Amino acid sequence: MTALVVFAAGVLTWWILEYVLHRFVGHMPRGRSLFSREHRRHHAEGDYFAPTLTKAVNVTPVMVAVAALLSLAVGPGPGLAYTGGLAVMYVAYELFHRRLHTHAPRNAYGRWARRHHFHHHFVNPKANHGVTTPLGDLVCRTLDPKTRIPVPERLAMSWLLDPETGEVAAPYREEYTLVRLGASRKAA
Repeated sequence: MTALVVFAAGVLTWWILEYVLHRFVGHMPRGRSLFSREHRRHHAEGDYFAPTLTKAVNVTPVMVAVAALLSLAVGPGPGLAYTGGLAVMYVAYELFHRRLHTHAPRNAYGRWARRHHFHHHFVNPKANHGVTTPLGDLVCRTLDPKTRIPVPERLAMSWLLDPETGEVAAPYREEYTLVRLGASRKAA
């Protein structure tokens, strides 16, 4: 097996690690680990992202463990190549995840990914743990259909809002609604 094929296998199976880390390390410990505390803060302050050094400290032991276990099982060449594929996808994931929050979608995939991810943030944090793909959610039965997403005003992404009116911008009104502070109290 060539290193390139094994590297590609790491890229193509990244979604498994993405799902497991997000669901079981980010959400399940409820703040008992650094990763979980940072992830909870990200949910509470939508524009907060853990510092790069913190992310590196969190992911390095995982990548070292994967590389070590695979190197023992299949040899150091394939073990490192596979882990390299995972590492490249991790960096791509981090950039993509941040972009979901900071930039408007540019294509159908970007639009889907934002709806999928923000449904997780604002509707059901126990569902839609996959960020780059729904495969983990399909396999683990945590895929939740995306409804119209209510976005709390204080957590609204800047790209979502019309800068002149402060309301949801026209291209996104069918998919998102803005929830103003006190709106639920007034309705009661």
